[in-house]
Amino acid sequence: MTHTWRIRTVTDAARARIAVARLAAAHGVPTVARARLAAALSGQLRQCLTKGGVWVLTLDGPGSPAGAGTLHATVVPAPGAGAAGRAPWTVTVPCPEPGRVSDAGPVTEEPADLSEALLGADEDTAAVLDKLAEQEELVAFHREELHQTNQGVLALHAELDAAGRAQREAFAAERRAREEAENARRRLTFLADASAVLNASLNHDEIVRRLPELLVPRYAHHVDVWLFDQEDDRYRPTSHPRAAVHAARTGRPQYAAGRPGGLPGVDDQPPSALDPGRPLLCIPLLTRRAPLGVLTLSPPGERWDPDDAVMLLELARRAGTAIDNARRFEHNRDIAETLQRALLTDLPATPGLSLAARYLPATHGLNIGGDWYDAFRQRDGGLITVVGDVTGHGLHAAVMMSQLRTALRAYAVDGDSPGRLLTRLHGYLRHLQPDLFATAVIARFHPDGRTLTWAAAGHPPPVLRLPDGRVRTLDAKPGAMLGIPLKQDIGDHTERLPPGSTLALYTDGLVERRARGIDPGIERLAAALGSFGSAELDADLEDSADRILRPLLSDSERDDDVCLLLCHLRG
Repeated sequence: MTHTWRIRTVTDAARARIAVARLAAAHGVPTVARARLAAALSGQLRQCLTKGGVWVLTLDGPGSPAGAGTLHATVVPAPGAGAAGRAPWTVTVPCPEPGRVSDAGPVTEEPADLSEALLGADEDTAAVLDKLAEQEELVAFHREELHQTNQGVLALHAELDAAGRAQREAFAAERRAREEAENARRRLTFLADASAVLNASLNHDEIVRRLPELLVPRYAHHVDVWLFDQEDDRYRPTSHPRAAVHAARTGRPQYAAGRPGGLPGVDDQPPSALDPGRPLLCIPLLTRRAPLGVLTLSPPGERWDPDDAVMLLELARRAGTAIDNARRFEHNRDIAETLQRALLTDLPATPGLSLAARYLPATHGLNIGGDWYDAFRQRDGGLITVVGDVTGHGLHAAVMMSQLRTALRAYAVDGDSPGRLLTRLHGYLRHLQPDLFATAVIARFHPDGRTLTWAAAGHPPPVLRLPDGRVRTLDAKPGAMLGIPLKQDIGDHTERLPPGSTLALYTDGLVERRARGIDPGIERLAAALGSFGSAELDADLEDSADRILRPLLSDSERDDDVCLLLCHLRG
């Protein structure tokens, strides 16, 4: 249905607005939409009244073709009002309940009707305000939620930032810890390798020479080694810094530089007058008794890292111990070698019999063992030859060897046979040194010059070369090692010797090698002895001894002493 109102005055406008509002309410238009329609219509009608003239308000309801399911309001100038050509004003609102009513009733100009319409408009406005209040509350609620969300996001960002900083700090700390661990591993590896190098040698000059090679240029720019009891040592500088002298007197490390070094366990000193612009670290080389020297270092850069300085102090302590051990070893070696050389007497001259002896110390260890040889005459004119080996090395073995040698000479005065002599030496050693053992072989050349009696106790067998070049190993049953806790009577063995025969007595250091055992070595000795002719042995037995040793000792490293005694019956 279509409704039309002509608007000329304010009263016409009020009546039309009231009618439209009633029709909208009758058709079920919601309060907010109805208030919006009324407000828009009131504004347009106010403009029309301001412009003047007659205006026509048309409202098409849900039943009209133009307003199916809606209310459609149009305001246009009345025909002939002089406002033709103006665009119409329109507004449309939906009708949830179209067709409820066809007419809202007439609107009069009575004050009661107008007042009622005004109150109805106020009710719509109040409803709109209530809706607005609800929306404001909802907006305030969502604003608070948004604020709380923003605060949570800000807190989360702060936590993420703090976690990021903590992670970066943890990564940095881990990197520093890894670098420190790597540096510590590098220092420990260097210290272990350097200690192995220093302790590998028993020559103190070699240790002093290796120290600069180990430290330059990684941990020092320059190294000086000052040993107190070697004023002519080539490694000693011409003059010593004051800090080095102070370190020698106090036994404490000293650091001489223009500013304190802050090195742990090191005393600070003024810069050296010899070189004021170069820092110096002077470390005493300590031993169990007293300092034996001072190690003076200059840094590879401006100064040392404190951890590097601690490592250098430990290296100097180990170097001092290594030098002291080397000197002790050299001292004991010299004593033992002097004693042993003194005991290896000259061989006696015997008609018809040539003797040649060789003694070579081991190339490892103290170089002095218990190997010995001897040859002397008995009262009846017979000649006793002996080669023996006392277990162990060093001064103690050399002393025990001298005692056995002396005891053997004393027992031989009575004219005992080789087996009887070894039996008596066995008893002597058991009572003298129950924990010491020895091996020996004794050969007695009878006065007739054609008979050989020999006996062995735990010793490698003698090797006999006959005049025709054949070689025999005299391996008849020997006695056990001397000094073992066992009573034994060692037997004699006798051989007839034609002129031109050669007998070789030796110790196991000549023929025994760890990788091959002793039997291949005895075979090589027999082959070397059989390669000579009788004329060569008659002419120069000394040269023959050297030529026998040469192929047997082709390897330069020996773990044991070597002793060889050749006895040749001249043809």
